[in-house]
Amino acid sequence: MGVEGCTKCIKYMLFFFNFIFWLAGGVILGVALWLRHDPKTSNLLELEFDGAHAPSTFYISVHILIAVGAVMMVVGFLGCYGAIQESQCLLGTFFACLVILFACEVAAGIWGFMHKDTVSTEMTNFYDTVYDKAMVQTISDQDKTKAAASVLKVFHETLSCCGKGAGTSVLTTLTDKFGLTDFCPNSGTFVSCHQRIDELFSDKIYLIGIAALVVAVIMIFEMIFSMVLCCGIRNSPVY
Repeated sequence: MGVEGCTKCIKYMLFFFNFIFWLAGGVILGVALWLRHDPKTSNLLELEFDGAHAPSTFYISVHILIAVGAVMMVVGFLGCYGAIQESQCLLGTFFACLVILFACEVAAGIWGFMHKDTVSTEMTNFYDTVYDKAMVQTISDQDKTKAAASVLKVFHETLSCCGKGAGTSVLTTLTDKFGLTDFCPNSGTFVSCHQRIDELFSDKIYLIGIAALVVAVIMIFEMIFSMVLCCGIRNSPVY
């Protein structure tokens, strides 16, 4: 026999929320893998010029998300099984795991909010370094200009942009037309790469933030239900 009355209702509600939690873990894992292998971000974050690599802060965050998604799936399964089996030991373990996950998520959220502009700023600085060196070395050092041009072409073609702003976009387009450089896309776009970089990473950071908020709400309900169910099992006269 098992729990009865309201406690039985909580048991099935906990199972339902755990199932949603398990699905959320799968979604986060899938989104993280997509962010890791998205062609736009991959093309930019794997660039290297003159011994300097593109900033890896974004990939560090994505790898953390992959780990969180995998852990959530394991913890969600543990919670589902513990609820169905009405096991105090499993439910207690599940609650402890939830508390740790929730604390890590809050800490990650605070860190992410404080550094929300870091990724785009680092990538913008990397782009500016390559762009400035390419323009300066166009005449003085053709070998390095070719290396810089290949990196800039990846930026420009991936993001459909050219230059650091409206002025540099026009300048670079003109130098391309006169044959001095070959940096911008053939489409002749005048959109600033600073704007494109900011849009690319800001959109993804907001997506991560929304997912984290939804998961946090689910975790709060699960912690409440798991404790109530655990107490109900302990006080149930059928045990």
